[in-house]
Amino acid sequence: MKPIMSRLGKGVLILAALSLTAACGLPRPGPNKQEIFSGSVQRQGDAFVVAVNDRVTQATSVVPALGFSENFLKAARVGSDTIQPGDTLGLTIWENVEDGLLATAGANSTTLEEVQVDGSGYIFVPYAGRIKASGNTPEGIRGVIVEKLKDQTPDPQVQVRRLAGNGATVALAGAVGAQGVYPIERPTRTLATMLANAGGVTIEAEIAQITVIRGNARGKIWLKDLFDRPELDIALRAGDKILVEEDSRAFTALGATGSQDRVTFETQTLSALEAIATVGGLTATAADPTGVFILRNEPAEIASAVLARDDLLGAQRMVYVLDLTAPNGMFQARDFVIRDGDTLYVTEAPYLQWDRTIAALTGSLGSATALSDLATALTGG
Repeated sequence: MKPIMSRLGKGVLILAALSLTAACGLPRPGPNKQEIFSGSVQRQGDAFVVAVNDRVTQATSVVPALGFSENFLKAARVGSDTIQPGDTLGLTIWENVEDGLLATAGANSTTLEEVQVDGSGYIFVPYAGRIKASGNTPEGIRGVIVEKLKDQTPDPQVQVRRLAGNGATVALAGAVGAQGVYPIERPTRTLATMLANAGGVTIEAEIAQITVIRGNARGKIWLKDLFDRPELDIALRAGDKILVEEDSRAFTALGATGSQDRVTFETQTLSALEAIATVGGLTATAADPTGVFILRNEPAEIASAVLARDDLLGAQRMVYVLDLTAPNGMFQARDFVIRDGDTLYVTEAPYLQWDRTIAALTGSLGSATALSDLATALTGG
């Protein structure tokens, strides 16, 4: 009878250990495939779980485009000679008499340096009065001054020069060689030439983004597109603000990958396969290549195309499943586009959980055996 009771006692201990293991749970990096699938809409969850195929890849390949609006693209270049409020002019006036209106004794010319165009667009010239300068050219202003002075001094000759002024300027900030305020002059009337004038861009061209702020409007482009698409080399306007900064997009990698981290994009476009490679690939001893998941909040229009539905409103929680062991699984991972804010999660291989369970049970049973031996010794059994 005693051996039978001993076996029963061991059975109870095993069941107790199993119950303890099941109740407490085992350490793991995240949910398994079954748990993710159980959260699908099809199983009364709140996320759509979708296996990636060619149709899904095509429907989700939309990457938000960067570019300028029509107002930016159609703005004509400001003439290099067009005067703006705040500009500075230089004037030289010659008079065909020895004792002129403006000239000093012994001289027949007068130079007026740094004549400021006021906020209303006017300048003041002695004996000619206030003259409208903004919107005009140096040649136009010259003609006005001559007309004003010719009744007071015979055959006046006037030269008007546009100096680098404070009115027609743009501000450059961020990852450029020299941040500052720059005048719009003949060589720097467009975005590309102004960037070059400021010392160029100091970050990798592949991830450099340029934002132009004009009043309440703004546009953003990739630096590489600026040189690949000539129409993006827009004409600048006085008061423009130009910001050069590094791409801030990122995705999060979790689970059985080489590293778990928030990873910034290193290229304009990033595929699921490239994202996996970026974090060190799948963990060879732990990852389940049939359980690669991409989690994202998908806009309604894209989710509708993926699910072939027309009743969706607002962003939808989507879980895309990649099986790298499928015949074309690697190609689908190569073509599936990762977007800003995505979460890449790789599940562990099922056998790892089993190994942990066995290890936990082995330790639990070992402790139970030790307790049984101690009880036997104390009772003299």
